[in-house]
Amino acid sequence: MIVENAIALLERITPPPPPHAPVAERQSGVIPYAIVEGQPTFLLITSRQRGLWIFPKGRIPEGVEPWESARREAHEEAGVEGEVAIRPIGSYRAWKTRGMRRFVIEVDVYPLRVVHQHDAWRETAERHRHWVTLAEAVRLITDKQIVALVRALARQLREGGAP
Repeated sequence: MIVENAIALLERITPPPPPHAPVAERQSGVIPYAIVEGQPTFLLITSRQRGLWIFPKGRIPEGVEPWESARREAHEEAGVEGEVAIRPIGSYRAWKTRGMRRFVIEVDVYPLRVVHQHDAWRETAERHRHWVTLAEAVRLITDKQIVALVRALARQLREGGAP
């Protein structure tokens, strides 16, 4: 428990990886969204270990397209299904810790328009989910790179362009 708390503190205070740091793993993620009364809303989930507000993401299985992997992550981690874009809105870099090993991941992020939300899903007992406005997302998400991606998607949706 002490080691996990130390790692959590280290991750919270450490800046994002520098641009020249080698990427050890590529992942795909998704920003689930819906349009409510003409405004974009976004679905956040909590991380399993620290309860931070995040978007679904994960490893890309061999032979699976990155956007398809992102769609699967949305279903497994947030219990939502929908239409996923085949081009990412952007990407971000982050530190990943597995055991005592720490390395850099790069996550390509795909917009997903939610068309169905399940009451129960694979990780129901491990996560909370919460629909938010752009202002709430900006307040709750701690990673500035991810905030920039949400803002970019919101701008694109407000301008009438479907991702």
